[in-house]
Amino acid sequence: MAVWSIGVAVYFTAVIFRTSLGVAGLEAADRFHVSASALSTFSLLQLLVYAGMQVPVGLMVDRLGTKRVLTLGAVLFTAGQLGFALAPSYETALAARALLGCGDAMAFISVLRLGTRWFPVRRAPLMAQLAGLVGMAGNLVSTLVLAPVLHGLGWAAAFAGSAAAGLVVLVPLVLFLRDGPEGTGAGPAAAAVPGTGRAGFVRSRIRDSWREPGTRLGLWVHFTTQFPAMVFLLLWGMPFLVEAQGLPRTTAAGLLTLIVASNMLFGLVYGQVIGRRQSARAPLALGTVAVTAALWAAVLAVPGGRAPMWLLVALCTVLGTCGPASMIGFDFARPANPAERQGTASGLTNMGGFLASMTTLLAIGVLLDATGGDYRAAFSSVFAVQLLGISQILRLRGRALARERERASEGERGHTAAAPQPAATA
Repeated sequence: MAVWSIGVAVYFTAVIFRTSLGVAGLEAADRFHVSASALSTFSLLQLLVYAGMQVPVGLMVDRLGTKRVLTLGAVLFTAGQLGFALAPSYETALAARALLGCGDAMAFISVLRLGTRWFPVRRAPLMAQLAGLVGMAGNLVSTLVLAPVLHGLGWAAAFAGSAAAGLVVLVPLVLFLRDGPEGTGAGPAAAAVPGTGRAGFVRSRIRDSWREPGTRLGLWVHFTTQFPAMVFLLLWGMPFLVEAQGLPRTTAAGLLTLIVASNMLFGLVYGQVIGRRQSARAPLALGTVAVTAALWAAVLAVPGGRAPMWLLVALCTVLGTCGPASMIGFDFARPANPAERQGTASGLTNMGGFLASMTTLLAIGVLLDATGGDYRAAFSSVFAVQLLGISQILRLRGRALARERERASEGERGHTAAAPQPAATA
């Protein structure tokens, strides 16, 4: 538990850095003198790098081990946060966010791998949800701690001060973290399968993982469930609540905090439900998408554009379920792949939500500029992305579950065949 906690602390810090722009969107626009679409490019580039790194990071975790990858990630996201604090221009700040995204990409998959190495298989869904819960607590720090510091001490002090947290988590990471319990063979994998070469090894890992319907279903579940809350927390929630809904900054910050608190609560609930009933995975994911879409539609349909507070509270509470629902994607990919492909499969799955977030972040920024700041039109792009994801989930669900049952039956037959047979009688 102590070793896993070190990894989770690194992920916690990565989420603080990732979401720090969410409370500083308006300040960033003023500091760098940019439009809404240019502002969205900060988060878009960060997520583009993050999503693009998922498969390479999964391969790195499988081959190099968790400690090496997590250490490199911590160094990179700390450098990125510090660079963002001191950036003298928009272009330099973009480069810093890209560096941050690269380091951030290495954190979560490494923590998932730690969970599968240090805990029994039956506890994997709960440990994944707990890791996500702690990550959301990092978002809470951005909202409750970084925002007041930003407004009180200024840009450089807030972002450079937060970068010190990266140095703090590096110390126990380097000194104490291990890839897995001794004697389990949890170290770095062999360089390559004999006769394939390095490139062949990489291609075979990706190909074999992608061929599994469970991996593809996991990606689309993650794609469809995660992005509404991610887009809201990462960049557009504060501007929407302040400019479109006319709320004071303190009230808007409270609603963002509600999303994080709801996420933490539902993370525990979802983890327990899925750990006890695997059949609940698809209904829970689809139900989350349906309720999220209904609340978004209700908020955007309010005459005059100003939703009542109770409806905004309901929306933010439901947005808190998006993170726990996205973790269900890993619960489809995990049983579809053997242990040596878990990092690669997790990387493919984790791309989903961030690809959706990138697409929606950019769409909202472009639509805001094109419509003169019409948030209702801009946020309607959420529904198009959800429809795409739902269609793919429904297409893949049957095949993935059939393959999963087939694997379970093969495992049971293998276990029975390997069991000692009773001695023959004369």
